Amino acid sequence: MGFLTGKTAIITGAGRAVLKNGGCGSIGYGIATAYAKEGANLVITGRNVKKLEDAKEELERLYGIKVLTVQADVNAGADNEAVVNEVVRQTIEAFGRIDVLINNAQASASGVPLADHTTDQFNLALYSGLYAVFYYMKASYPYLKETKGSVINFASGAGLFGNFGQCAYAAAKEGIRGLSRVAATEWGKDGINVNVICPIAWTSQLENFQEAYPEAFAKNVHMPPMGHYGDPELEIGRVCVQLAHPDFKYLTGETLTLEGGMGLRP
Repeated sequence: MGFLTGKTAIITGAGRAVLKNGGCGSIGYGIATAYAKEGANLVITGRNVKKLEDAKEELERLYGIKVLTVQADVNAGADNEAVVNEVVRQTIEAFGRIDVLINNAQASASGVPLADHTTDQFNLALYSGLYAVFYYMKASYPYLKETKGSVINFASGAGLFGNFGQCAYAAAKEGIRGLSRVAATEWGKDGINVNVICPIAWTSQLENFQEAYPEAFAKNVHMPPMGHYGDPELEIGRVCVQLAHPDFKYLTGETLTLEGGMGLRP
């Protein structure tokens, strides 16, 4: 039994994705796998129902946990607060608690220069990222307060370093960092731990980015000093497991940068 047995984690953007070499191709699914190995029951969300069902089948079969899948898409044309509230409602109905909220989902039109970015492309990043984090944190707060739980949000080097062709993505991720710091300040008294991870991992989205926008990829994506990209499960997923440990105390609200998947720094 893992230390997360009996606990419940919501992971957004956790549909199953596979790399061309057959490896895990999604940070969200890598996190879900790491949590499943520690015995957590999972609520996974995403836009693609098949990817969610594929993830559910594999995680339940391999690790004996329970997985609730909920199709949820936060976007400019939706009643987003209602969408997120429904995810939380189903979570409480199925498991009765929320111990960890992991806001991983993010869509963007990466590779498009700022001067060419459309309002729709900008909204795509802001709604799927920043607004989604806002709504999920608000809706989950009362339950995280009960469990003295953890919030793990995802930002990016795109915002820290101003990556070419990623204006909307960078804006969304910097907004998430600011929102997370405020939550850490306000919710610390409730025993809720809030952290941000800025990862670098080789995913199917990164593969697609390389193919679709080779110029932007070459300018933005550089091999980490350790000589390899982070593994979605073994490195990034395990960091998320560590941040959910009840005895883990870190600089709440600080950014954790994964250096090639090999360590942490504030």
